[in-house]
Amino acid sequence: MAELIGLKVNENDNVAVVFTENLKKGNLLRVKDQKGNVQEILLLTDIPYGHKVAVNNIFIGDPILKYGEEIGKATAEIKKGEHVHVHNLDSQRSRGDKCQV
Repeated sequence: MAELIGLKVNENDNVAVVFTENLKKGNLLRVKDQKGNVQEILLLTDIPYGHKVAVNNIFIGDPILKYGEEIGKATAEIKKGEHVHVHNLDSQRSRGDKCQV
């Protein structure tokens, strides 16, 4: 089985991006940071390739930090190991499914 990998770019990030296909609830994800440190996280939900996973608990209203930048706010409590996406994140960028033409 291939190594299950996520990447945390900035030490302040509370999410990591996953770079493995078909991540399933119960998998153990190895999150690497820019210094080469590795944090193992038990996945609490399935997570698609390229999506975000919480690397620590995040509370309602907390900023979501990715690549050292705030990308939005948590709209629900997010546990370490859960998928972070539009169902629990109010993005500061527009959502493609909410754009009006």
